[in-house]
Amino acid sequence: MNRLKWQSKLKERGDVRLTSTFKEQPLDDQQQEILEKYDSESRFRSFKNKWLVLIVTIIAVSFSLYHLITAFTGPPVYVLVHRALHVSAVLVLIFLLFPATKKASRQSLPWYDLLLALLSFPSTIYLFVNYTEIVTRGGLPTTPDVIFGTLLIVLVFEAGRRVTGWALPILAFLFVLYALFGRDLPGIFRHRGYDWDAISNQLFTTTEGILGTAIGVSATYIVLFILFGAFLAKTGMGQLFNDLALALTGHAKGGPAKVSVVASGFLGSINGSAIANVVTTGAFTIPLMKKIGYNKNFAGAVESSASVGGQILPPVMGAAAFIMAETLGVPYTDIVLIAILPALLFYIGILTQVHIRATKLNLSGIPRSELPRVIDVLKERGHLLLPIVFLIYMLFFSGTTVIFSAAWTIIVTIIVSFFRKSTRMSVKDFIDALENGARTTVSVAIACATVGIIVGIATITGFGLNLANAIVSIGGESLFLTLLFTMVACIVLGMGMPSIPAYIITATMAAPALVQLGIPPIVAHMFVFYFGIFANITPPVALAAFAAAGLSGGSPMRTGFMAMKLAIAGFIVPFMFVYNNEILMIGTTFMESFGVIITSIIGVVMLGIAAEGYIFGRLNIVFQILMAGGSLLFLHPALITDAIAVTILLAILLFQWFIRSKKKPPHSAEA
Repeated sequence: MNRLKWQSKLKERGDVRLTSTFKEQPLDDQQQEILEKYDSESRFRSFKNKWLVLIVTIIAVSFSLYHLITAFTGPPVYVLVHRALHVSAVLVLIFLLFPATKKASRQSLPWYDLLLALLSFPSTIYLFVNYTEIVTRGGLPTTPDVIFGTLLIVLVFEAGRRVTGWALPILAFLFVLYALFGRDLPGIFRHRGYDWDAISNQLFTTTEGILGTAIGVSATYIVLFILFGAFLAKTGMGQLFNDLALALTGHAKGGPAKVSVVASGFLGSINGSAIANVVTTGAFTIPLMKKIGYNKNFAGAVESSASVGGQILPPVMGAAAFIMAETLGVPYTDIVLIAILPALLFYIGILTQVHIRATKLNLSGIPRSELPRVIDVLKERGHLLLPIVFLIYMLFFSGTTVIFSAAWTIIVTIIVSFFRKSTRMSVKDFIDALENGARTTVSVAIACATVGIIVGIATITGFGLNLANAIVSIGGESLFLTLLFTMVACIVLGMGMPSIPAYIITATMAAPALVQLGIPPIVAHMFVFYFGIFANITPPVALAAFAAAGLSGGSPMRTGFMAMKLAIAGFIVPFMFVYNNEILMIGTTFMESFGVIITSIIGVVMLGIAAEGYIFGRLNIVFQILMAGGSLLFLHPALITDAIAVTILLAILLFQWFIRSKKKPPHSAEA
């Protein structure tokens, strides 16, 4: 059955709101309300005044075009000034687009926001005009330095509060207080103390503060990949992922849940926002999951856990992977390669539980006659996969830079869209993509700028090293205890925060503790990266799970705990690759790691079986514990532990199969 007939059939059944067009669709009122409730980054103004709309569009489009052009030509100014210009443009857009409070009007622009927008550029202009003098001064601030630095810091705080919420700016403010008064603290966190002149100079005129590595990555890699995602969305890539997932897995047991996992993984990798992914994909998949018999809390948990996992899935991995590569000084392609197997293990873990739950509840999939065929989907818009293939080629085989690769991929995406009428971009689509890319970038960029305050102060005060020493001290030189304490610290630090600042903060404060114990830096950063992201599905502040509950009608807390259960592999896999670097393909080839890959997959499947408590029938508590223990034995890369784990698995499988066969009535197979 072709796509349009299938859509019509679903409409008749009332399963989900679908349209007859393949282009990106605006969110409906319920989706928009849920998105804004749990994702402060989406609370844009919608002006009635056409001139204000035009001004915002011009600024946003100019912002995107500037970064796209400079990807080919290089920035026309000094790197520090380029970053400052990026921040200033972001601040202007924020004060124009984001109201100061939830109750403030979203249809008009108050005078004070116009003033704040106008004040967003003086610091950059000052830096541009006095750049040579500032550099030759060697870190000795003047009164104008302090004034313009203070102005930028205050604006970043306010813009960060509007976009990301209170958590990140409050944390940054506490660090400022720590820099000012840390001399009075007892113990290892005491430092010599800094006055405001030194602090503002550190945060404004150096690459160790607001204009540091994070904002540098935002002004180069991140903005381009967000633009890439915006152009893909306008061509209908989201619909392609949904259709392919439906065609491939919709007919299987619990098909809609598997569709949710596959589609959310692909989309999450590109758009990098777990909450936005939940709202857009979940509006389609959650009703289908509930329709075939999944519990509403489970349906929301599947969508939220799969959406969060998109940020650890290559090739794009949201945006934090670019910051990781820049921080570690390694090629971005290295990050992508080591992330492949852990991400696959995470999704295998979710799919295992989804399949077992469907088997346990005897849930069928969607009849094949009501699903699109793979060949039809590929004929209609399979060409949209070409930009992703081109991107992979450019990143891994062309020898060009990531920036150049991303810029050319955007051009290729535009060209490829013209291959079919249904995906062809109009001039309006082109402008919308540029504007949407800028709107999405501002939330990432201001988070990077705000977290730059934290990183800058942690650098001058030595806070990161002191915290690392404290974690190691509490762990008592025990690697496992240190990993455990680091995991908890990362989850707490990541609660209520977007993934990028969560990663930067945990990488600054927690990763050094692991490095002190001899763990390779890239492994340590991957470890904290995972747990900073999974804070989005870890109660009590599980924003992605809460958003999914809003769509499913389930309990937010129950959905959160169920999402944690579904994502249990994601909580275990980081420990696995710390103890066994071969899972990350470090210092080894694929063939040499083949055995580790197989045992890791078996371990994750065992973990899923233990979590669901079912295989060929219900597992008793003893077998669940044995199955979970067997999966954990794969943490230790040794032949004896692998042999014990496999023995446990085979013994339980044979016993469960034997019990089920004894319960079957005679000739049941023929019946």
